[in-house]
Amino acid sequence: MPVIERVRRGVTSLRYDVVGLWLGTALALLSFTPSLLPRGWLFQGVVAGSSAAAGYGAAVALAALGRELLDRERRETSARTWRAYLVALAVGTPLALVAGVVWNRQSSELIGVDPVDPLLVVLTPVVAVVTFAALVGLGRALRALYRRTSSWLERHTSRRAARAIGFTLVVVLTAAVFSGVLLRAVVVVMDRSASVGDLLTGQGVVQPETPLRSGGAESLVEWDGMGREGRNFVGRGPDADRISRLTGTEAEEPIRVYAGVGNAADVRDRAELAVEDLVRAGGFARRNLLVVTTTGTGWVEPSAATSFEYLSDGDSAIVSMQYSHLPSWLSWWVDEERATDAGRALFDSVYREWSALPPDQRPRLYAAGESLGSFGGEAAFSGDVDMANRLSGALFSGPPIFNPLYRSFVDGRDAGSREIEPVYRGGETVRFSLDPSRGEPPGDGPWDGTRVLYLQHASDPVTWWSPRLVYQRPDWLEEPRGPDVDGAMTWIPFVTFMQTTADLALGFGTPPGTGHIFSGQHAYGWDQVLGTDWPEDRLAELSRRTGGGG
Repeated sequence: MPVIERVRRGVTSLRYDVVGLWLGTALALLSFTPSLLPRGWLFQGVVAGSSAAAGYGAAVALAALGRELLDRERRETSARTWRAYLVALAVGTPLALVAGVVWNRQSSELIGVDPVDPLLVVLTPVVAVVTFAALVGLGRALRALYRRTSSWLERHTSRRAARAIGFTLVVVLTAAVFSGVLLRAVVVVMDRSASVGDLLTGQGVVQPETPLRSGGAESLVEWDGMGREGRNFVGRGPDADRISRLTGTEAEEPIRVYAGVGNAADVRDRAELAVEDLVRAGGFARRNLLVVTTTGTGWVEPSAATSFEYLSDGDSAIVSMQYSHLPSWLSWWVDEERATDAGRALFDSVYREWSALPPDQRPRLYAAGESLGSFGGEAAFSGDVDMANRLSGALFSGPPIFNPLYRSFVDGRDAGSREIEPVYRGGETVRFSLDPSRGEPPGDGPWDGTRVLYLQHASDPVTWWSPRLVYQRPDWLEEPRGPDVDGAMTWIPFVTFMQTTADLALGFGTPPGTGHIFSGQHAYGWDQVLGTDWPEDRLAELSRRTGGGG
């Protein structure tokens, strides 16, 4: 028996529909096209298998709908059709694998990482087949549940009503399990794990002795309640001597204040505690005061904080607080209000104290946040005019696509400017930069008064991921690609969504300046926001010290 005939009989014995396999295979092969970041064989296999399952399901569902509308019975697929499909599969798979290796190498060069080992690419089809089979199997299990439910309901009502009710019950039950029961179980496990992790302290971090840091002997904030990230934040960072060695001038000792979930259960009480400790430490007497909204776990980006202190010659105070134990992606999924409540509460508490000071005694007030921290940081403001009225400047890095203010600025950008580096109202207050080391970000006029700067990367999936990628081509894929994205990337229904979803897991492991990593770029960003105009060689050294490479 010919090999193709044996394969055909093997596949048909599994009851796969050839029409579904045609579309599923086409999407799987298209998934090897480049996306925002290069993918290894495992991620590529999952993307290919998921794309194949989606295409298969869509084709089978549409075929079934067509038969119902035309009142036709399902026809048996001919052996010739099966043979044509298997030949196409045998030819298309190696071509897609080779093209995928080429595109992967190009994408890897753009962001500065080693390409995937071509020998491992042979494992990709294995992962794809396993993923496809698992997802189709899940779909068949749900279909069987629907049929049994409808069959039981037909004993008590009409056939049409039984089908409608059965379908609705299965959809609701599935949604409840995945978004309710399963999600709650994941949250409970991760929250317990993260809360235990909050009892730990980073290597080399010790309780501060200076009164200028929270957690010390004179602080109103207890060291043990600050959480891991809070202790890491106040226990690290430059002192006056380190700053002076870089700047060549006499510097002050920076102030760092932080309140953790263990210091006060209520978010507003926690914000008030942080501000009280800021007052105690003398933070409102400094020249520059920075309010940082953390990520989900309470993390303050070290590069952003340290750069602000160096560029202020230590004449600075930074205040922040924790609002969750959970990582950002889960914190937002479960309860995005935590981030917005924390951002508003902390800034409002600081601003109330700041406003009570005589105008000539107030520090310059700044805001910052990275990733989910930018989402919470924006929540304190109604728009760019509000920012201009209450801030001297802000630096937001890696904003997720769901940030309300960020999206309003991008969607309202001036005609002719790109989504990946837009110009909003001529750049009067708000500006965007793919790489702040290139100089002042684009704008049509002078950047006087309040300066709000968004740092974003063309290859950052956190900024560009959206469920709309399933069915809608985004503007950033109609424009010229960014410098770190392969020009061959194109929009393919559902496939691009799956590719970008996989990129989300990869975006946190890229070199600085690509993906979701902004370390080192904060030095240039704060230089522009603060208007310090440091010499290029000194900025480059600060960037290197804070994680920006050589």
